[in-house]
Amino acid sequence: MRKLVNEAFDDKEFTRYSVYYNSMITGNVTAGEATIDVKSSKLKVFDRDVWQIVGEGKSKGAFNWFYKVRDRFESYVDKESMIPYLFVRRTREGNYEKDDDVVFYHEDGFAVSRKKKTMTPPNVQDFVSALFFMRTLSLQDFDADSNYFIDFLLDDSVYVSKVKYEGTELIKTSLGTFRCLKIAPMMATGEVFSDAYPVMVWVTDDKNHLPILAEAKVIVGSVKMELVEYKHLKNPIEAKID
Repeated sequence: MRKLVNEAFDDKEFTRYSVYYNSMITGNVTAGEATIDVKSSKLKVFDRDVWQIVGEGKSKGAFNWFYKVRDRFESYVDKESMIPYLFVRRTREGNYEKDDDVVFYHEDGFAVSRKKKTMTPPNVQDFVSALFFMRTLSLQDFDADSNYFIDFLLDDSVYVSKVKYEGTELIKTSLGTFRCLKIAPMMATGEVFSDAYPVMVWVTDDKNHLPILAEAKVIVGSVKMELVEYKHLKNPIEAKID
């Protein structure tokens, strides 16, 4: 099992994001909010110290009539290796519902969901643990072309994400102006990389690598998440310049 040094986050970190939706029909509207809560825990089944990372998203106000969202995702992430042992999904989006519980048996190379057993590569992630694993990396971990590759499991299939570092930018938000690293994760199906679903993420250019802003294209329009609250960061937020 790999061992990583985590200088990015710690117990009790809490973040809250406002979510905006933009389309030709609606214009730019506040669609909802998302929160991420990190707690220290013990996963007795595997006898491992883990981070219990809980992400919740919900639509707000009039957007509930358009597309009601009530999502909750939990990932139990090993503190030494940043790989998940348990992933819990409760999705409620419009008329779509999806519940799943995935247990990862990393030493044996497979994961078991409610429906299927899937063979997995070493250090495979779920999408929540992948976000926090990326925060522990430094730019030295990227290759000469500014790329990093992550295997992750979603809906009983293994995917590969090519994550590209695209430089630094100053990002102005309601919380102030931050010096950020610009990261572009590109999803791929099977062994063929694709940039059909581009996402841009800006994280603080300091030890926290705290996500400040994310933008994604969806089928109709675009979605933006902006950080509006943070508490209990592991390090001073040195990237804030104003």
